Amino acid sequence: MNFEEEFLIALRSKSSFLYVISYEEERVEYIINRLMRDPLERIVYTWDFINGFNNSTSLGQLRRNPTEALSKLEILLPETPCLLVLKDYSRFLQEINVCRQFRNLLPVLRRQPKSVVILNNKNELPTNLNDIFVVLELPKPTRSEISKEILRLSQLFKASIDEEYFDNLVNASLGLSVEKIRQVFCRVLLNGNNFNDSTIDFLFKEKQNLINQNNFIEFSQSSITFDEIGGLESIKNWINLRKLNFSEKALNYGLPLAKGLLLVGIQGTGKSLIAKAIATEWSLPLFRLDLGRLFGGIVGESESRVRNMIKTTESLSPCILWIDEIDKSFQFINQGGDSGTTNRVLSTLLIWLAEKQSSVFVVATANNLQVLQLELVRKGRFDEIFFLDLPTYEERKIIFQVQLKAFRPQTYFFYDLNLLSQQTVNFSGAEIRQVIIDAMYLAFHKKRDFTSQDILLQIKNTVPLAKLNSQIIGELQNWARSGCVRSAS
Repeated sequence: MNFEEEFLIALRSKSSFLYVISYEEERVEYIINRLMRDPLERIVYTWDFINGFNNSTSLGQLRRNPTEALSKLEILLPETPCLLVLKDYSRFLQEINVCRQFRNLLPVLRRQPKSVVILNNKNELPTNLNDIFVVLELPKPTRSEISKEILRLSQLFKASIDEEYFDNLVNASLGLSVEKIRQVFCRVLLNGNNFNDSTIDFLFKEKQNLINQNNFIEFSQSSITFDEIGGLESIKNWINLRKLNFSEKALNYGLPLAKGLLLVGIQGTGKSLIAKAIATEWSLPLFRLDLGRLFGGIVGESESRVRNMIKTTESLSPCILWIDEIDKSFQFINQGGDSGTTNRVLSTLLIWLAEKQSSVFVVATANNLQVLQLELVRKGRFDEIFFLDLPTYEERKIIFQVQLKAFRPQTYFFYDLNLLSQQTVNFSGAEIRQVIIDAMYLAFHKKRDFTSQDILLQIKNTVPLAKLNSQIIGELQNWARSGCVRSAS
């Protein structure tokens, strides 16, 4: 049931007082006026603290007089169907005379086709008025509303949009208000530009401003593509198959929304890069969750922060939520010492992962899956669990090629990829990149370009992590190869 249906049912069921929560005052008024013209045929009066009644001569202005404004509803003819919309009124509900006035009006309005609507951007309804008010929240604009607005603006500015890019624009706009969407599009189109990637960048910046209000979620700008990640073809194919998962075509086809991925593997094998590349390939904003900041010192604060995080990310969906190194936050869950806070936070997170219906694709990374709770890794929380092992010989060749091409796009093919790959057994992708950078520093100091020999020298001077923690990494590889998890390669 959508907002309009709930609003109509409330009025038809003789609800006298409604409390509507929304930041989009203009949009709420537009919806109310349309519903009052058809099908209810009611007159709409609006009041705000500065202008008083701004669309009625019979009620007078009554600026800065909230008590008298409400009492004017009684002087209208009993048989006159009407709706009184009150703005800036929430703060006056704390006054005892205003509360009493609402309760005194209740039996009067029940016998008449009249109702009162209070608009506010958050729920500040006093507990002593909860029983007489119906509280409704207007959700952010739907895909259909955004599509109509984009088409309207494109016709107004005579801008053309191809079908695939139109879907990207709609996805990027979801979670923003209609006014914000208009501001961004008008800013782009008035500068003489058509809809392009800069439009999506502007929309992402608006989402970044919203996400910055939370100190435990941060907007992570990503430009990394799969072309910059060597190997891992299995996981790349899996992700490419789901590229249009949040599109209207996929929804019409009946595809269920993708839940997310759990990436497990040795440090430096590309787990974080995969999270960033998904956001780039799918043209979605990437939000990084800092689990450590979720835990507050006050009892109940951590659980509240988790619920706030969920509400924030869902309001800005579709998006990618990146939970980095989730194993470090929950590996000591059974050791106590925090009055069960970690357990409650995990429980809230698990319920959301299993039951969420929003377009939030969760990418969680972990270095050691064995320390995680079984409830977190079972099917239903994530669509798939991938293991990222140390790169094979062929994958190391691709990684060297990708990295050298990035540093030396004109001469990368001069380097001996076969020899470099043979000498980097047990090196991770991050370690391969670092030996190239170290070789560049060495050659730069000698005022020449770096060579394969420079890289080989740095390889000999580097002890890979796989040798330092050979036992732990060996156990992790044996566990992954036993068939308990899917390989990313």
